[in-house]
Amino acid sequence: MESDGTNGTAKRMKLSEEDKESMVEEGSGVLVPGEETEPATASNSEQMEMEIAQILEKINSFTQMVSELLESGKSMLKELSNDFEDRLILIHKEQMEKWQEEIKELRLLDAANEEIDAVLHNAKYLLRNIHGGP
Repeated sequence: MESDGTNGTAKRMKLSEEDKESMVEEGSGVLVPGEETEPATASNSEQMEMEIAQILEKINSFTQMVSELLESGKSMLKELSNDFEDRLILIHKEQMEKWQEEIKELRLLDAANEEIDAVLHNAKYLLRNIHGGP
């Protein structure tokens, strides 16, 4: 994975003492390019810490909101699930009652048909006897 002895991370070159001396003379007010004075660094650090604290507060707030939404969603789904279950049980019960009523009506119809069949059978028997048939 590594090629030509490099490991993919950038390395800063160390400045020699001569380079340092040429950039900053001891005791003079000359600044090293890209660096700031001590008070500005402290002020930037304080501002940076404030911005980080604000971002962390946003993270906490967002996490709290997500947590509340999850709990609310769970609660709503649980309520919907219970309502669904109750409604499904009610539909089942109504359908069972409907079919039980149909069975009852079929049994009554069957009993009535049996009675009519018996009456017709007796009538047929009587008609045969009256006409003297076999």
